[in-house]
Amino acid sequence: MRQGDQKSENKMGVMPINKLLITMSVPMILSMLVQALYNVVDSIFVAQINESALTAVSLSFPIQSLMIAIGAGTGVGINALLSKSLGEKDQKKANKAANNGVFLGILSVIIFIIFGLFGARFFFESQIDIPEIIAYGQQYLSIISIFSFGLFGQLTFERLLQSTGKTIYTMFTQSLGAIINIILDPILIFGLLGFPQMGVAGAAIATVVGQCTAMLLAIYFNLTKNHEIKLSIKEFKPDWKIIKVIYSVGFPSILMMAIGSIMNYGLNSILMGFTATAAAVFGVYFKLQSFVFMPVIGLNNGMVPIIAYNYGARNKDRVTKTIKWSIFYAVTIMLIGLAIFQLMPEKLLLMFNASDDMLAIGIPALRTISFSFLFAGFCIVMISSFQALGNGLLSLIISVVRQLVVLLPVAYLLSLSGSLDAVWWSFPIAELAAFILSALFMKYLLNKETAKFKEAKK
Repeated sequence: MRQGDQKSENKMGVMPINKLLITMSVPMILSMLVQALYNVVDSIFVAQINESALTAVSLSFPIQSLMIAIGAGTGVGINALLSKSLGEKDQKKANKAANNGVFLGILSVIIFIIFGLFGARFFFESQIDIPEIIAYGQQYLSIISIFSFGLFGQLTFERLLQSTGKTIYTMFTQSLGAIINIILDPILIFGLLGFPQMGVAGAAIATVVGQCTAMLLAIYFNLTKNHEIKLSIKEFKPDWKIIKVIYSVGFPSILMMAIGSIMNYGLNSILMGFTATAAAVFGVYFKLQSFVFMPVIGLNNGMVPIIAYNYGARNKDRVTKTIKWSIFYAVTIMLIGLAIFQLMPEKLLLMFNASDDMLAIGIPALRTISFSFLFAGFCIVMISSFQALGNGLLSLIISVVRQLVVLLPVAYLLSLSGSLDAVWWSFPIAELAAFILSALFMKYLLNKETAKFKEAKK
């Protein structure tokens, strides 16, 4: 880059990488930690109703995960295109990416409203035949799906802020939504302060109210603070060329995260073959591991626009430095998580009102699954890096191999031994396979991109 160009350059093109990554990521990490807190608190309160309620919420996770997959995956495509367009100084294309992203969010909401009205009960009946759990699950999932506009709106407008480097504002939106959820949970679940006792339905209402509040604040920040893009209702009409580019990166990301929903559904079916408590333990694990994975996802959310921007500006050195620093921080976070899961699994489970049966199943489960953390930090950074570089297909391949080709088949084969404890080893085995594949793909991609950068300099 010529020195004279730096004066008008976005900070993502000139600020020292480590400082930039911290500046971009810390607000996201903090907001993700708050998100993780409210995910855990939500289940802690639900667990006070009874174990059936906790199991119902746990079995709802694949659909919630699918909603997040569609919203966040589309956001990855928006983020990559918008940041790349800004790096290329193409303002018109950046605006189109933002407006079409909002349009796609609206379409997603319509799909899940239909599911909430007609598909929620069938989803639970396909997994379990215990009437109490089905009733709890239908209540919870119907509300979450029908009012999903809060979730999709929040994810979309937060991605627009992230794309232009304004991650500090997403910390406010996510934190406010999470805090409102945490406050409303006990009030609506147990009927405090004059409110009726709503049980599991109260937990769902608290969640959607928090999401809607965060969405409204994210819209406000985009309209008043995000001057690098222009949102207009008139421009919400679809531009199929832009949508194609968004989904060329975003669709593999959606599939990658949606595969997680399939994995959850399949593993729940395997675990239900042992006991419903095993499925509850699996749900608790996913809530707890969010304290470890959410900060790494926050780090990635700060990393992706940096990589995409500098990739658009053809600055290989800044791209590789960003990846290296991200790996360092992600692995550090994961090692801290591993230590916590190994040293205090009983204390973690007791937060969810764990019975003796749940403790007997859960303690070895948490210790075994957490060995996967040794490889997960590197894999998560690689997957996001592939997306930011416009190679979402590589991310999809890794996700398919980890969760469908390795994890589920290995879990099934281990379940044939009759040992529930053996099933949990499918997680570290699958993560090791993903680690090896991620390293090979990154070596291939860096060699390929290096050749492109050299060509561009000629």
